[in-house]
Amino acid sequence: MISSALLDPRTLATVLDEVVVLDARTGADAEEVFEAGHVRGAIRVDLETDLSAPGNPTKGGRHPLPDFDAWLKRLGEWGITDTTPVVIYDAASGGMAAARAWWMLRAVGHDPVAVVDGGWSALVAAGILIDTEAPSVESLGPYPSSRSTWPTVDADFVDRIRRDPAWRLIDARAPERYRGENEPLDPVAGHIPGAKNLFWKSLLGPNERFLSRGALMERYDALRGDVPPERVICYCGSGVTACHLLLGMEACGLEGAQLYVGSWSEWCHLHPPSNKSK
Repeated sequence: MISSALLDPRTLATVLDEVVVLDARTGADAEEVFEAGHVRGAIRVDLETDLSAPGNPTKGGRHPLPDFDAWLKRLGEWGITDTTPVVIYDAASGGMAAARAWWMLRAVGHDPVAVVDGGWSALVAAGILIDTEAPSVESLGPYPSSRSTWPTVDADFVDRIRRDPAWRLIDARAPERYRGENEPLDPVAGHIPGAKNLFWKSLLGPNERFLSRGALMERYDALRGDVPPERVICYCGSGVTACHLLLGMEACGLEGAQLYVGSWSEWCHLHPPSNKSK
């Protein structure tokens, strides 16, 4: 049923009763937006409370991952087992929390999971069934993962490999933030020395859907060269939009890239501004 990291919005209507749908739309009014209308049966997923732990700028950044066992418990509460097909959407074609939820499911070993290509607007345009009722969920025990920890890299590891030509470090933020010309969220502007820039929105076409497999591959290959995907590490401001790069990589067959969750929000506290690279 789910054979790719991305799902065409028209396909969801045909499998709606066979999958668990997660609504990962973000924003200060996300709860009100969800209550006003969501995909029928969808479960609301909150970036701040479900997909993150309380932020600590010097350890984990603005959106550190939640406790691993707590995440397994939450998946069970949503009725997700290791064979449950899961579909996730947000309002930014995955860039604002849907890709983060996708990565977190993949990180515990869950395979049948996809993000809706084009997100909420594409679903509405495709005529998906919209509901305002709270979903009915059969809560289960914790997700039966064979893993016990998050498969991430930390700041020390990033510091060791960031100038190693056998590795590639990619920054998913907007070019002006990468260049240090503008920083609206963190106290220091710039990027991790040695990192390349691939703005996550550059993976999307005018219709806010992902580019073709070939076009995605070209963008990644231009930065990674002959570096294998498992030696690619992605980061952003706080480990959310970086997951969009990981999603795009898997969508075009480049599996195994890694996430630096703390991202710039952690790095800029651990390293003095004088270490900033231009």
